[in-house]
Amino acid sequence: MADSASDGTKNFNDKIIEEFRANDGTVSGPLAGTPMILIHHIGAKSGIERVTPLAYTPQGDCRYVIVASNGGSPTHPSWYYNLKANPRIKVEVGTETLTVLAAELEGTARAKLWPKLVAASPSLGEFETKTTRQIPLLVLIRED
Repeated sequence: MADSASDGTKNFNDKIIEEFRANDGTVSGPLAGTPMILIHHIGAKSGIERVTPLAYTPQGDCRYVIVASNGGSPTHPSWYYNLKANPRIKVEVGTETLTVLAAELEGTARAKLWPKLVAASPSLGEFETKTTRQIPLLVLIRED
């Protein structure tokens, strides 16, 4: 789930979005069994709404954690900056569309959660070794 605007990534994301919506929030292939969420985010510079499929980890109490790993690249994904600029967004989870507020987890909260996320998804640990940046964790808190 790269964040690039390249045609290949756009087509990949478009296929995931289409399958997600056609199958009540589930997808097949390499992402089968992965909890998926569609975030509707507003471009920090462009003001254009985009939809990006992401893996998430449910936290209970209508809270969802997403990880701005960007595959371990040296830069944060574009959607991260969009959420920082415009944190109140719509998301699609399963068959529901919800309004959430995105907040970055920092300090102790991040330090406690990161090892659990890596244990559940070892690829996150691999991404961490590829980059010198701290990979941001964002919690999406349901508002409606």
